[in-house]
Amino acid sequence: MRQLDPRITATRPLDAFFYDILYCKEREIKTQFESLELLKELHLKTNPHLRLCKDIHEVIKFCQEWAERRQELPYEIDGIVVKVNQLAYQQALGNTAKAPRAKIAFKFQAEQVETRVIEIMVNVGRTGAITPLALLEPINVAGSTVSRASLHNDDYIKMKDIRIGDQVIIQKAGDVIPEIVASLPEKRSGLEKIFQMPTSCPECNSQVLREPGEAAVRCINATCPAQLREGIIHFVSREAMDIQGLGEAIIIQLIENDLVKDVGDLYNLKFEQLVELERFGAKSAQNLIEALSESKANPLSRLLFGLGIRHVGAGAARDLARFFGKMEELLQASYEKLIAIPGIGTKIAESLLKYFAEPENLELIKKLSALGLNMLEPDVEGIITPVLAEKSVVITGSLTAWSRSELEEIIRKHGGKATSSVTKKTDYLVVGENPGSKLEKARTLKINILNEAEFRKLLEEV
Repeated sequence: MRQLDPRITATRPLDAFFYDILYCKEREIKTQFESLELLKELHLKTNPHLRLCKDIHEVIKFCQEWAERRQELPYEIDGIVVKVNQLAYQQALGNTAKAPRAKIAFKFQAEQVETRVIEIMVNVGRTGAITPLALLEPINVAGSTVSRASLHNDDYIKMKDIRIGDQVIIQKAGDVIPEIVASLPEKRSGLEKIFQMPTSCPECNSQVLREPGEAAVRCINATCPAQLREGIIHFVSREAMDIQGLGEAIIIQLIENDLVKDVGDLYNLKFEQLVELERFGAKSAQNLIEALSESKANPLSRLLFGLGIRHVGAGAARDLARFFGKMEELLQASYEKLIAIPGIGTKIAESLLKYFAEPENLELIKKLSALGLNMLEPDVEGIITPVLAEKSVVITGSLTAWSRSELEEIIRKHGGKATSSVTKKTDYLVVGENPGSKLEKARTLKINILNEAEFRKLLEEV
């Protein structure tokens, strides 16, 4: 559907089934099946193969039936969704952190096909990890053509005895990610080659090292161009510094033209330099300069995640930034102080201390600070008053003023916790258009319910 030319999309036979009604003012709906019947009355297309099962044995039989018949359908499916029929029971069962307990997916065994490993190449990631990748004879698997699959590490290759030239069985893990299930040694001709992990980095020819207890082989050159490229891609990504207009192709151009040697150099880019590059016009160059300038105000948590410190994800970066408030305080933190923070374990603490012990990393942080990047977490410094301090906020329905991820970030910035399930501990439910069952549960539990305008007013009251 994502086409620059909408006429291309218009030629595609897009269609949809409707499975649920979130709210009906005119009629009381007590069961899932009643909602499906109403959808039909409203002339909304429902799946003709839906079935109301009387007990779990009928459910199992239905799942087994379609596991065998799935190829008969004119579209791809990877399983069956089993739902509790009574809506009151659905409400009572509630939700886990990720999904409703009353609606469970029965996944079919992934489709498996045979193909051949043409070659095994390696990629270097932002942490220096060298990851082998199998190039395959292209083959259709679960609705798309697959021509490559990650081999993860050297141990994985040896465990499955995968060789260059081997016939292999592949599938899509979760019907999404291609993976090699097994090699077929009985089909070998004798011309197959055993893969050897490189002893030097394929990008910079520096020494590689496998640390004790780790599966990954890593390039130890901190200035490796592959690590630089992947590190910048991570730094500008949405959850990190969120710099619009900096795609991989442009980042490669900047590196190849010696305009960028670390993420700090991004903030020294000049309009005159950018307009000389391919793919850049005056407007795109100016937009990038402005996006870089705006990103300087991002909170410490985003910068900390953007630095790409091993084991420090977006959540850990937020926890660290909130606890210390300033980069300066974090730089001076001891191991004991780090592991005392909820959610920060030994791996993260050790990784942080190792990162901050490297002089070039400290120089980079110093450089970013001198360039005007924010080294504070707003909540701690009072830039944003924590009106939601220790408050739990749940979102339901379609939002108009913000995206869901934007509103979750706003909640966190104001000291609150953005959670997925309504419980007795929930303080506020923010309601968008077409809210789900969370709204009724919030009413039952007498939780504060706010629309978007009311929530915005709450933030502005302090």
